[in-house]
Amino acid sequence: MSIRDRLPPVLRHGPAFWRRSVQARVVVSTVLLSAAVVGIVGWFLIQQTREGLLDHRVEAVVQEAESETEAARAALAAAFGVDVDESAQQQALVEPLQARGATAGFAVVLSPPVKDGVRLADGGAKFTEGLNLSSVPESMEARFDSLSPTAWTYTDIQTTRPIQGLPEGPGIVVGSQVRLPADDNTYTLYYLYPLAEQQETLALVSRAMLIAGVPLLLLVAGLTWLVTRQVVTPIRMARRVAERLAAGQLQERLRVTGEDDLARLATSFNQMASNLQKQIRQLEELSRLQRRFVSDVSHELRTPITTVRMASDVIHDAKPFLDPVTGRAAELLQKELDRFETLLADLLEISRFDAGAAVLETEDVDLVDVARRVVDMTSALAAQRDTRVVLHDPGAPCVAEADVRRVERIVRNLVTNAIDHAESRDVEIFVGADLQSAAIAVRDHGVGLGPGESAMVFNRFWRADPARARTSGGTGLGLSISLEDTHLHGGWLQAWGRPGEGAQFRLSLPRQLGTQLRHSPLPLVPVDARETA
Repeated sequence: MSIRDRLPPVLRHGPAFWRRSVQARVVVSTVLLSAAVVGIVGWFLIQQTREGLLDHRVEAVVQEAESETEAARAALAAAFGVDVDESAQQQALVEPLQARGATAGFAVVLSPPVKDGVRLADGGAKFTEGLNLSSVPESMEARFDSLSPTAWTYTDIQTTRPIQGLPEGPGIVVGSQVRLPADDNTYTLYYLYPLAEQQETLALVSRAMLIAGVPLLLLVAGLTWLVTRQVVTPIRMARRVAERLAAGQLQERLRVTGEDDLARLATSFNQMASNLQKQIRQLEELSRLQRRFVSDVSHELRTPITTVRMASDVIHDAKPFLDPVTGRAAELLQKELDRFETLLADLLEISRFDAGAAVLETEDVDLVDVARRVVDMTSALAAQRDTRVVLHDPGAPCVAEADVRRVERIVRNLVTNAIDHAESRDVEIFVGADLQSAAIAVRDHGVGLGPGESAMVFNRFWRADPARARTSGGTGLGLSISLEDTHLHGGWLQAWGRPGEGAQFRLSLPRQLGTQLRHSPLPLVPVDARETA
């Protein structure tokens, strides 16, 4: 077994499986929509959790910073007087805070003093060892360039060396001002608290939601697959049964289980199949009887027609000795008998096509030679109609594997039909071939065909104008027989026409019998018609 055979059907067959499988599309669509919903809900919950953790942390650190500042301010006031050195007071203020920060997990920065809204240059900042002063945002320092209440902001804590309890990363900085007893200057204390714990909590929540979301999506996919399977399986069974019915296995039926909607659908489908089977069998029997009737009548009429033909020949031979009226009647009788015999022959041929008994006797046929013979055979009829049949010789053989008798009959029918509708204008025959196909086109410049008539012209006994006489003696079956002959060869017989501009019939055949015909070497629409369009 190859690697491709081990893949799931959706991967093994690709887009074709996706187009054909309703179940696959439903499962994938449901999983994608569920993933989108889970993602949106998860994002919302994570945001809410994040905001809750940060709000709680901010509230706690602000209260803690204010408490630390108040405690430091009270301790300074109780321990020192105004005569104590300023540097000593700063040291006494920062060192206890640094000591508590080492255990409580925060860092302290004491900035230079601010007096009358101006930051004094003397006295550098004092801060927890290892802390990078850039951890305090410039916007925060600018806020405390003047007297300001306690404020906070988010920051990115950076260190020059590891500080116990204070990891690098996101954090909160809280600023609070304090006045030392030794001078009249205001100092700003910055407390930096890490958010590492909240970050870990948020990461834990995110992982938990991801771990829970993936099995949830798999569960949704499994449930969707099971639910759609219950619906799709009966539909697939109905499709298979319908395909067998279309293939002629009329006895096929769906198995009905239960009383739900699908069971009622299966019951209705079976009833429809039974009715179709009954009607098809009735039509087949009727068609069989009709074919047998046509064949029997055609055969049975041949004997009396032969007798009538013999009597008509005797009367026709005696025409010079008859009076003019009787002689004219003998001539009409002979003509109609000819037409009647042709009609019987066509009916017999149609009955062979209907019974599927028509076979081909193939050989290599040059369509140019066929066209020349047809021109010779129809020259007398064309002269009677004051029409010329013009063959446009391609100058090279156009050979195809075909039944020469049937191909000649097709071309003869087309040319005769063109002469009948040419209105005394020329009838043109075009022959062409390429590597895959060969074709003959018959063009007339007569009455033409109206919209939609190019498809109806091959119907049996169809006439565009019922009042128009069949001057060529046709039976109304010639084009129908020609179409059946063409189908036997696996070719095309097509018609084009335009009222007042004539018509063109094109016969296209594959060069090799049994190959599929994909194009024709001759255009269906005449060149002169396209130029005037």
